Amino acid sequence: MWDFKKKLSLTRVQTIVGLAAGILSISFSVAALFKPASNKAELVAVVQDGKTEKALSDAMVEVLTTEDAVITSLKPDWSGKARFNLDEGRYRIRVSHPKYRSEVRDVQLVSKERTEIRLQLRSGAPLDTVRRLFHH
Repeated sequence: MWDFKKKLSLTRVQTIVGLAAGILSISFSVAALFKPASNKAELVAVVQDGKTEKALSDAMVEVLTTEDAVITSLKPDWSGKARFNLDEGRYRIRVSHPKYRSEVRDVQLVSKERTEIRLQLRSGAPLDTVRRLFHH
């Protein structure tokens, strides 16, 4: 049974909890030091309207291999930025939006570096361009 004469005081409990929290914090910090660094490259695609430079958060950004195989599809955030970590190498970025012509860019990513590309979409869907060509 619990002997009330040996009960723990509040300050003693606080000391034990604080000590345990400190040990855990230091342990996680030391573990993070020994974690291998990522060799990934960060790709940041910034999608904007070509005339107004307004961010287009409702576009679709596709990251492709150089042979056009889709690696991933991303939606830009409110600022028009889409981010993805990839291995070093060459990639193709394709951006599409129903109200704009698609844009395709090739990019070379370097390990442990951030690469930002700006894609400014021009108004007019691709079908409008084809119609204009044949109706002159």
